Amino acid sequence: MPRINRRVALQWISSATIAIPLLEREAPAAEKSGLRPPSVVAKGYGPDPDLIRIYKPGDLWPLTFTKDQRRLMIVLCDIIMPADESSPSASSLGVHDFVDEWISSPYPAQAGDRKILLEGMDLLDEKGVRRGKPNFVSLAAKDQLVICEDLARKAKADPGRFPGSFFYRLRNLVAGGYYTTPVGMKDIGYIGNVPQAEWNGPPAEVLKKLNLPAQ
Repeated sequence: MPRINRRVALQWISSATIAIPLLEREAPAAEKSGLRPPSVVAKGYGPDPDLIRIYKPGDLWPLTFTKDQRRLMIVLCDIIMPADESSPSASSLGVHDFVDEWISSPYPAQAGDRKILLEGMDLLDEKGVRRGKPNFVSLAAKDQLVICEDLARKAKADPGRFPGSFFYRLRNLVAGGYYTTPVGMKDIGYIGNVPQAEWNGPPAEVLKKLNLPAQ
């Protein structure tokens, strides 16, 4: 699948930075453990991204996911938010690439997410191996769903403890990414800054009270 435009990724991250914390009222973003994720050495874009500029590969930061990890995230996105009769799947909107951009960005708010997502994805592949397959993606869809349902129960029972914390945060990132796309906003009925009626000026009674001529 083609990657999302990196200028679009910046816009997406800016929107999701506001939206995703609304989903995080119940528990912290990630469990803290002694394990360290791969380091991020790139610099950020400063206080505000330039959303007019056309960014080329390497202008922002290196992405994290390998090809196999990207395939895994595509599967996970569509397990969490599959297509239905009225809405497309999360992967068809590029949410998997949004997650990659999110955990690759060199900011403290994303550091915990990077750590917990990579650990959780490793755990899923281990579960695939235990079932006699090379990785999680190689499992039958019903087996993938069983594993994710078990993680969802753990996330509900204790969203601050791994591996429940992994699925809790993954679910919120996928949902936050999905619903900050134009398609996702439309799906929940969010209209935004769109005029709802023709403006004909102030009401006549207001103008009369202010001693102003009627328009």
